[in-house]
Amino acid sequence: MSGRDDQADTGMRPIGDVIDGLGITATVDEGELVAGAIVLIKVIDNDGDTRLSLASSDGLSWVERAGMLRVAERIASDPETGGDDT
Repeated sequence: MSGRDDQADTGMRPIGDVIDGLGITATVDEGELVAGAIVLIKVIDNDGDTRLSLASSDGLSWVERAGMLRVAERIASDPETGGDDT
């Protein structure tokens, strides 16, 4: 598995349909505003090689991205939530 892809120039496209197809959901209540997102995806290419690709929404600073990744790591490793968003 290779490291971070950082949105390589080849094959860049919107991935909303891919995320939807994977059945990923999140808790967002009426009236709440989603202000940013970080997406980490595992990609298997035609040769069977695996890589990770990380993307974030426009407007997130490096501090916000780093903070969101750290919080995601803590949520995912919390045995109480089992990795579910809270």
